[in-house]
Amino acid sequence: MAAGEREDDQESLAEAFWGVARRLRHLSRETLEPWQITPGHARALTVLMRHGVMRLSALADHLNIAARSTTEVVDGLEERGLVERRPDPQDRRATLVALTNEGTRVGTAIRSARDADAERFFGDLSPTDRADLARILRTLHG
Repeated sequence: MAAGEREDDQESLAEAFWGVARRLRHLSRETLEPWQITPGHARALTVLMRHGVMRLSALADHLNIAARSTTEVVDGLEERGLVERRPDPQDRRATLVALTNEGTRVGTAIRSARDADAERFFGDLSPTDRADLARILRTLHG
């Protein structure tokens, strides 16, 4: 604890952080509702939109989840027609995951909806406060 800080100041900071995190999780679930997609599925779509076709193992690394969990995420997205599995021409034992046209369309729509939500959520912050918050969050994220 820094000099001059009280224990209840630390608790207040933690409580404020978790309160904001809860609001953002709730907002995220509401945003994804029209597509009947989970936050985990949305994260996978975002990774594939950003990085393109990749092996299941690479997707697991990007999502920071176990390979088995990645398989479940991809199964769910494949059932909805949002991704497809392809054989890896470099290694017949490996499987590639790629967005379908529908996956790209849904991913783009989700990104637009999330951008609009973020604008509303953070809209009361000045540009300086937004920049400070972004810097602090990047530091905490590691």
